Amino acid sequence: MPIPTFAPPVGPSPGTSHKPTVNLWEADFGDGYSQPTPKGLNHIRRATSLKWAALTYGQMREIVEFFERMGGNRPFYFQPYGEECARKWTCKDWSSTADNGVCVVTAELSESFALAV
Repeated sequence: MPIPTFAPPVGPSPGTSHKPTVNLWEADFGDGYSQPTPKGLNHIRRATSLKWAALTYGQMREIVEFFERMGGNRPFYFQPYGEECARKWTCKDWSSTADNGVCVVTAELSESFALAV
């Protein structure tokens, strides 16, 4: 089964943030010295926060239904603005609100290194 591509009906609002997580083994020695070593080949995992600030109800449902189909564990391709290529991501945390016909969606994406779906 091919990995789906997340293509929202409109791009995220300005203000997308990126925060990588770096996993290291660190051995602390006397006199304040330490030796950091990467935990595995993919020790830097990208994370990005996305927000759509002004959506119609239909656009909001399209985005939320995609995340629901992925279930928080299935990877998908997505190319954040400014990135050279699409990467594999998962999304375990999203929310949506609707107020007087204006809908807002926020999502936290985490880079996926899964080999299979």
